[in-house]
Amino acid sequence: MERKRATYADLEALPDNVIGELIDGVLYASPRPAGPHTVVGSQLGYELIGPFDRGRGGPGGWVILDEPELHLGEDVLVPDVAGWRRERMPRPTEHVFYTVAPDWLCEVLSPSTRNLDRKEKLPVYAREGVRHVWLIDPKPRVLEVFRLGPGGYELLATHEGNGPVRAEPFEAIELDLAFLWDER
Repeated sequence: MERKRATYADLEALPDNVIGELIDGVLYASPRPAGPHTVVGSQLGYELIGPFDRGRGGPGGWVILDEPELHLGEDVLVPDVAGWRRERMPRPTEHVFYTVAPDWLCEVLSPSTRNLDRKEKLPVYAREGVRHVWLIDPKPRVLEVFRLGPGGYELLATHEGNGPVRAEPFEAIELDLAFLWDER
């Protein structure tokens, strides 16, 4: 027996305390992020918006958004943070969602979303040509940096701990990992 494909109406019917995503007709409902997850996503957005979105102390040229709803083909995904080069998306749209795939995005891993982020969402991002993906795991304090290659995502670097790092595509600045973990 073939299962019924989930629709956007199913996603809209979810309660407000969950994040819904549709991947290959399957509805995934995840709880709103807990403290460490939220802190990392918020701190990362803060670190990148100044130099890359606003051009303060960095090259500018990006639109950086927290938790944008992406409509990529029939799939609906919500990364924790995403960025578009301004030549591809000069300003955020007035719509609730975006149909232009980001140039970079970050998924903050949590126990409830780790497999979804790695196994289900990464192939969609690759299919849509998202050039750079970061996976951040706040518990072991790890940042993985990926670049899309001919065969899929290639791991460029794994950064652990609290040190400053430079990571594609934002290597123009040093990212203070201690700030991400809220250890200022």
